[in-house]
Amino acid sequence: MIVHWADSVSEELLKRGSKHRIATGITPSGHIHIGNLREMLTADAVRRAVLDRGGEAEIVYIADTFDPLRRRYPFLPEEYENYIGMPLSNIPDPEGCHESYAEHFLQPFLESLSALGIEVKVEKADEMYREGRYEEAIKTALRSRDKIAEITREVTGREVDKTWYPFMPLCGKCGRLNTTRVTAFDDKWIHYSCQCGYEGKASYQGGGKLVWRVDWPARWKILNITCEPFGKDHAAAGGSYDTGTRIAREVFGITPPFPVIYEWINLKGVGAMKSSKGIVVPVREIVEVLPPEIIRYMIIRVKPERHIEFDPSTILEITEDFEEAVKNRDRSAELSMLGFKYSEVPFRHLVVVGQIANWEADKAVEILKRTGYRLDEATRKDVERRLVYAKGWLERYAPERLKFEIKDKVDAKLSDDERRFLNLYAERLKDEMMPEDIHGLVYEVASEVGIKPAKAFQAIYKAILGKSYGPRAGYFIKSLGIEWVKQKLKV
Repeated sequence: MIVHWADSVSEELLKRGSKHRIATGITPSGHIHIGNLREMLTADAVRRAVLDRGGEAEIVYIADTFDPLRRRYPFLPEEYENYIGMPLSNIPDPEGCHESYAEHFLQPFLESLSALGIEVKVEKADEMYREGRYEEAIKTALRSRDKIAEITREVTGREVDKTWYPFMPLCGKCGRLNTTRVTAFDDKWIHYSCQCGYEGKASYQGGGKLVWRVDWPARWKILNITCEPFGKDHAAAGGSYDTGTRIAREVFGITPPFPVIYEWINLKGVGAMKSSKGIVVPVREIVEVLPPEIIRYMIIRVKPERHIEFDPSTILEITEDFEEAVKNRDRSAELSMLGFKYSEVPFRHLVVVGQIANWEADKAVEILKRTGYRLDEATRKDVERRLVYAKGWLERYAPERLKFEIKDKVDAKLSDDERRFLNLYAERLKDEMMPEDIHGLVYEVASEVGIKPAKAFQAIYKAILGKSYGPRAGYFIKSLGIEWVKQKLKV
């Protein structure tokens, strides 16, 4: 039996101890997208696997709210050129609906995590710095400046300037982090100069932040992190994880967390999703159109080291894989399930039934009963829950071939053979027939009339929908109601 990747990671973690804190971190510099979910769901799969083995685990989500705005991204107004270099927590919301730029992009993401059943302890970097939780780490880093410079040189091959320090003071005049330079420090203050011409002193509590390669191992120590998933860019030779592990051991005196390195989620036909370039499918948008267990499965089923090609139009294939995995009690499906029942009614079928019922839950339930489904209270609730997602997905992402509308009158252009087929087929349809029988009858009558089955199916769709294609005929006709269909087909 193949061991699931999350169980393999949990086994390694439990060799180190029974309690674990799994770190995740994303900078809210733009729309937090489905690509970012790989980190969160990788962490959550590991957390669940540890719990299943009797250990204790929690996810710590570090929002990098104190990072500087690196440039004016394409989705920002021109005036945001003035905010480059300032912490995201200090920049106004571009749409004016939240307290800051950081909160504008962070809040919807946190709401989406809740919808996906990902439990996290949220830590905001700007608050951590202001509360003084980084104070000892900053002092240690400043005192260890030469050691950190040596590690940087040995790992990356890059020499740092002799006046360099691993800290970016927050300028008291222009409010920027990326234009300042430490000139001296003591136990109370960090002295600095800024390119804007200002010279001042910064507090150890919110007066600036450590550079990324030092900030990362510092937070491992501050938050007692034992495991962290992160993207392949950080894991490259000479990258921030390589420097981070040495700084963790040699400067902060801790064991680095167990790494889980993941590949990107690519948007099909576009490439890796990037907030800064506007190549995104926002998480909040996806959780509105797909059941949470499907989103979870889409990521958890793939080993982290393999990339994922995301194409919203092919979601039906993923739901079918998930539904099969549920039947087979597949481990990826187990790690994806939340507290909801996922009934035997396929998502694909709900897309069809929803359109026939005009998305009215009671009508949809009646149609399902007509096509042979037994609906207890739990199944009914699941159908009502997933109908909402089916409608959202259909409207936003489904290919046009899956969309249809039941009309009172259809102007169908039919050949004489098609008319003969439809009339005979309508005569042979019986109320007691089940979908498989209805489907098989098409081949039987087509053979008698002397037309190809493909033409027969097209004739049915033209008579009912006014186009030459539609959902699988047996379920479609049974869902519509035999008597109603018989009247439509008599031409």
